[in-house]
Amino acid sequence: MKINNYGTNGINPYKRNAEQIMKQDAVQQKQDKIEISNAAKQLQSTNKIAEARQEKIDQLKAQIENGTYEVNPSEIARKFADFYKQ
Repeated sequence: MKINNYGTNGINPYKRNAEQIMKQDAVQQKQDKIEISNAAKQLQSTNKIAEARQEKIDQLKAQIENGTYEVNPSEIARKFADFYKQ
């Protein structure tokens, strides 16, 4: 006797269920997200003090390269003394 499976040939109910689960997982995948607070944004931005400092450094570099930078030994000694007196 020969039994024919009408309409169920090649169907695997477990495979179909697995495909549905995979589709749901693909839709529900979590994505990484970064949020930066306003305070952090302000810290990251360059401020006026940093710009002024960089300007002064550039001027000193230019003076050293040109040979026009002069050291004042009495001023240095006075600052050392002031530092250690405090």
